[in-house]
Parts: sequence; C-alpha cells; structure tokens
Amino acid sequence: MPLTQPPTQTSSSTDIWRVHLDIFAEIVCARNLALDFHASIQPTILHWGIISTGRISQAFAKDLLVDPKTRNVQEVIHKITAVGSRSIEKSQEFIEKLRPADTGDAIKSYGSYDEVYNDADVDVIYIATPHTYHYENSLDAIKAKKHVLCEKPVTSNCAELRSLITAAKENGVFFMEAMWTRFQPLSLEFKRISDSSELGLPVSVHADFSANFNIENIPKTHRMLDPMLGGGALLDLGPYPVVWAIMALYEHPANGGTKPTITGSILKTPLTGVDCNTSFTLTFNQSKLAAQAVLSCNMNVKSMDPGATVRYTRGAIKVASPLPVPKSFVVQHFDENGAVIKETKKEFEYVGLGLHFQADEVAMCIRAGKMESALWGHEKSLLEMRIFDEVRKQGGYELPQGVEKVL
Repeated sequence: MPLTQPPTQTSSSTDIWRVHLDIFAEIVCARNLALDFHASIQPTILHWGIISTGRISQAFAKDLLVDPKTRNVQEVIHKITAVGSRSIEKSQEFIEKLRPADTGDAIKSYGSYDEVYNDADVDVIYIATPHTYHYENSLDAIKAKKHVLCEKPVTSNCAELRSLITAAKENGVFFMEAMWTRFQPLSLEFKRISDSSELGLPVSVHADFSANFNIENIPKTHRMLDPMLGGGALLDLGPYPVVWAIMALYEHPANGGTKPTITGSILKTPLTGVDCNTSFTLTFNQSKLAAQAVLSCNMNVKSMDPGATVRYTRGAIKVASPLPVPKSFVVQHFDENGAVIKETKKEFEYVGLGLHFQADEVAMCIRAGKMESALWGHEKSLLEMRIFDEVRKQGGYELPQGVEKVL
C-alpha cells in the first residue's frame, strides 16, 4: 500500500497513521537539514609565511604540504604563501626544493622577513631562526597582526617570553611555541594512560636527549657552540626531556598545576664556554603528587634508549628514542613486588615527519578564535623557560651582554 494512502478503517486508525506520517516527515526534514549543515561547513585554509630557510624550516614546510586527510583531519587546509630569508636567492632555492610536494599554488619568495610580515595574504608566521633571534622576529610578526608559531626554545629567557605573550594579547593574535612532540598521536596516547589510574601515580621520570655534534671539529660560530646564538645543550636539546616531564608530572591531575623546585648542574666546554653536558632535577612535592624528574642533555654523546622512562606506583612507560618524535612506547604493569606481569608495546605510524600535528593545532585554535593552545599554552612555555633560566643561573652560564633583549 502506498504511504500516501492511509487505511480508512476508523477515525482512530487514520489519526495514528497521520501522526506516523508527520513523524516520518520531521525525521526526513531533520536529516536533510543536518546534511545541509555539514555540507556548508568549509575547512579553514591557513596561509603560512615561513621565516628562515634552514633544515627545520624545510622539514616543517614539507609536512605542511602533506594532505591533512591522511591523518584524519578534515577541518583545515595548510598552504605555504610566502618564504622569507636574508636573501631572495635563498628563499627561491627553498621554494624550488618544495616543488615535488607542492600542490601547484604559487609561493612568494622574499629577501627580507618584513616583507613576509607585511604580506596581506599571510595568516600565520612560522619562525625558525636561531634561538636568540626568536624574540625580535616573533615581536615583529605580532606587531604586524600575524599569528605566530615559533620554534623552541621560544625565547632566550622567561622575561622575553612574558613580553611576547603580552604583545600577542594586545594585538589579538595566536602565539605558540613549536613544541611539536606534545601534539603527536603517541604523546596523546601516553597522556591518556599516564593520567588514568591504570598504572597508579607517577613517581619518577628519567629522560635524556643528546647528540654527538663532534664539537672539536665544527666552527666556533656553529649554533651549538656560539654563545651569541644561545649555543649549548640546554637551550637546543633541553626542551625535549622537559616536555616529557611536563606531560607526565606537571600536567598530571594529581599535581594540581603546582610548580616544581629546580636543581641543575652544568659542565661547560672550554671551546666557547657554552654548556656541553647538563643535568637537572624537577621536584614536585607540594600537592598530592610526590615525584621527581631527572633530565639530561649532552652535545658530545648520543641519546639513551629508551629516551624516557616514567615509573608509576603500579607500572612503567618506556618511550623509545628519539625523544622528539618517538614511534613507540612500552607499557609495563607490575605486581605488588614490582615484577612485570604484563607488557604491551604501542606503535604509531603516519605520513610525514610529525611536524604537521602542531600546525593542525594552530589552525584549529585560530579557527575557534583562541589565543593559545590548551595542550601547550603560554603557562607551559613559561615554566620551561623558568627551568632553563634557573639551570643556567645555577650552572653559571650567562649569555653575552645584549643577547637577551628583555631581562
């Protein structure tokens, strides 16, 4: 019987049939409205300007050109609009290297940074200049009303960072340190397990990120050796052990956002006086959480493996090296005597190097009108810089006069 011809047995049955038809019509209408609504949502296109043409900028740019749908991101599209360098030849060369992965969109090459900041087609600036230039480059971009993603360490000291945060708020722009590790799928799964009661409370973190730069055979003007560039292990390598301590301990619900006490030790290289071997301890004992992080970074030896080990009251998580972008970790469950009774390995694969996850976070925050990320906001970068300031102070490593723009 066709739906348009209800049975004519009684007035009661007719009324019931009409009610059913009305409900059916409402369902169809609601479904069509939902389809129309979802179809009307367009992905946010974020136009990037890239400052500096070094190795990390090249890696980031290539990851930007990886289709976000390969990592199940539908809401954003990344486009590289402009590249700035100290010479237009370098920016042109940088763009040429991107051609195999390019989507066909024209990328503007500039021989100065200001031209990128002032380009009306650019939404957000990615800054990957040497550490000691981060403050002035970020400030210039912020004053030009551009959103900013700045490489780590975000500044030379905590005072510079406070100044940038104030400027970003005054100019109404998003500002974030490029702590890419925090946004990777592995880190999100680590956080889920770590913050749950599955393994109990965290007790200790041991994390190391080191690299052998063969410092006796590189120029003293190399970024790792030159004090004018913030050289040394701490500022260059230190952010990676720190981010794991912050994820495991500072962010843990039981910590309640309390800050750690900091104890640091530095061994300087006689070549230029920058720190070569640095270790530091973060102690959390002002809340329900009582735990320590023992962290190290060195520029004359390779990293340890696992790169990070987090001990809990009922287990452990061992994160494989390299610490900036690990691809696996092992979860161990202990019995009451500390013996391993269960062990699970979790592995993660994706297209690209993993630098694009932070770009997605930037885009989603800007799309939502946010000034900072909930995962790696201003407060966490401030904690990181406060740690570095204190370790340098205790280790007697002062940057040359004039390097720090705000004290």
